[in-house]
Amino acid sequence: MRPTEDHYRHKGLRKKLVQGIQSKGISDERVLDAILEVPRHYFLDSAFDELAYEDRAFPIGEGQTISQPYTVAYQSQLLELKPFMKVLEIGTGSAYQAVVLAEMGVQVYTIERQKKLFEANKKFDLLKKYPTIKFFYGDGYEGLPTYAPFDRVLITAAAPEVPQKLIDQLKPGGMMVLPLGSGDIQQMMRLTKLENGALKEEVFDHFSFVPMIVGKK
Repeated sequence: MRPTEDHYRHKGLRKKLVQGIQSKGISDERVLDAILEVPRHYFLDSAFDELAYEDRAFPIGEGQTISQPYTVAYQSQLLELKPFMKVLEIGTGSAYQAVVLAEMGVQVYTIERQKKLFEANKKFDLLKKYPTIKFFYGDGYEGLPTYAPFDRVLITAAAPEVPQKLIDQLKPGGMMVLPLGSGDIQQMMRLTKLENGALKEEVFDHFSFVPMIVGKK
């Protein structure tokens, strides 16, 4: 059962979490404000209430996790978001990352391949407060060509290679942020699509994500 109340204690724990993330190098104020605003304990079973503000990932079922807040903040910061941008997110999961992005004033189009997680999010009351998030059930590798082009693409699972269809759905000047690699540890990458269609690559820290899988379940 999900919690539905956000007490002063939770807000205090969030403030502490944000200070911890800041000390690890996250400096984008809008990212920090979004993490401070979003009640992470709502995304977990009430049994995790005390632990929800620890800076670590938790299982959410179907072999998936709610990402570590630092990882969410890290990817969000790399996106260099501006208000009203269109962002395609691959891997909705718990929807925590999507809500953090929505708090930053962008339009989020998020795809989940696990039917159970997609259906669970339909019943999640908090998400009704975010009309700027559009939820889709489908194969992340296919993206959403109907809604393209996007200003940003965020992949929240380990991609063994850069998905070409998602690059095609990116605007010239747009950016994709993804953990790249097929092993247990991946390299965080930022790809900028230049006006001539070429990609500028930037390499960042190492992370560990669940693998990005073709198809839907």
